[in-house]
This record gives sequence, structure tokens and C-alpha cells, in this order.
Amino acid sequence: MSVYALTPLAKADIFDIWSFIAQSSEDAADRVEREIYNACGFLAAAPLRGHSRPDLTSRELRFWTLTRYPNYIFVYRPETTPLQVVAVLHGKRNIPRILEQR
Repeated sequence: MSVYALTPLAKADIFDIWSFIAQSSEDAADRVEREIYNACGFLAAAPLRGHSRPDLTSRELRFWTLTRYPNYIFVYRPETTPLQVVAVLHGKRNIPRILEQR
């Protein structure tokens, strides 16, 4: 079993994503949420699957785009055990600004 941990802010990100989508369809929100958690396990199994983004942050973070829902981006710390998910964000958000605050 692949182990990961969500920071409190990452949990809040997932809740916000679910809440936004649920305004139109709770079923769709549930599908996206399920994919998010599946991707967390996928990344925890092989943390170097993601890539660095020096254009977004100088921190040692990796990024992964949710395959089925490519508008969503995972930001995580690959060196931690368990893998620490720092953020799950919509790609159109101001990611550098958000990461400065985390």
C-alpha cells in the first residue's frame, strides 16, 4: 500500500474543488475527488513520477497533472515519508503566489 499525507491546506483544496463541482453535480464532484485520491496513491508508489517546475517555485517540490482531469495539478514533496501532498490546485490559479504562502 502506498502511503501519503495531505497537509491541512491540501485537504481544504480538495474540499473546495469538490464543493465547486458539486454545485453542478455531486456525482461529478465525487468522481473527481476519487481520481484525486487515486492519484495520491499512484504518486506515493513512485514519487519521482512528477516533475520539478522551477518556473513556479524554487522549492524542492514536484508537480503532477491529474490525467483524467488535466485542469488539476498536484504539488508534493517527494522526499518525505509518507509522501506529503502540499496542494491540489486548478491550473488557472496563481500557483506561485499560493505556494509562497504554504
